Amino acid sequence: LHDAFIGLGMVVAALVLWRESQRIGIVEDRWWWALLGALVGAAVGSRLGTWFQHLDPRDNLSLIDQWQYGNRSIVGALAGAWLGVIVAKRLTGWKVTTGDAFAPAVALGMAVGRIGCLLTEIPGKPTGGEWGVVLGPETAEWLPGAPVGVPLHPSFVYEIVFQLAAFAYLWRARLKPHGPGALLRWYVVAYATFRFAVEFVRGNEEVWFGLTRPQWVILGFAVVVLVVRLVLSGRARLAERRSLVAAADSQ
Repeated sequence: LHDAFIGLGMVVAALVLWRESQRIGIVEDRWWWALLGALVGAAVGSRLGTWFQHLDPRDNLSLIDQWQYGNRSIVGALAGAWLGVIVAKRLTGWKVTTGDAFAPAVALGMAVGRIGCLLTEIPGKPTGGEWGVVLGPETAEWLPGAPVGVPLHPSFVYEIVFQLAAFAYLWRARLKPHGPGALLRWYVVAYATFRFAVEFVRGNEEVWFGLTRPQWVILGFAVVVLVVRLVLSGRARLAERRSLVAAADSQ
């Protein structure tokens, strides 16, 4: 059921992507390669996104076992799709910005995919709120570690609401003036922030300093993005300085 909703989410995302790509006029032969890269990357990322769960490699499944029996990760699918598009565009030499078309598609696809998580995973940590999900003995039996009769945060409902709200915003914002790729950047930053926060009420294992694996992954990516931006900014300032020096020498 979980994989079925992930697959349905990918189909929904592909349909939205197709419509939006037609609207902004970026559909051509290389568009299909970008879509193929996204689908392959999402499939691989979904299956291998939870491979390195333990710092000691001996505690992790083998690559083959992970592919066949490991947990599926929607965040891994999202990262894999992003990387797959980049690789496909590099291989085909396509330099068109596609992020604005992908952003609303990914948001709606994630909302659909999370329905599978809601139906097949532990909802979240205990909560005193009346909105908590209470699992009965029969349901908790096939959810290892799930408490019985305790109100739990419906963390996947929180995310579904977030993704639908993000889709609604992006669907309207796409018609307004914005810089190339701005919609995708907004979505990635917003989702990373939301996901880091919602992890505190998710049912995931805390592995280090009270943070879960997804939180550490998000922090790692944030550091990488910050370093890359600093490097690019430094190169831009250096190039500008050299241009000013060269202009001064030519006078």
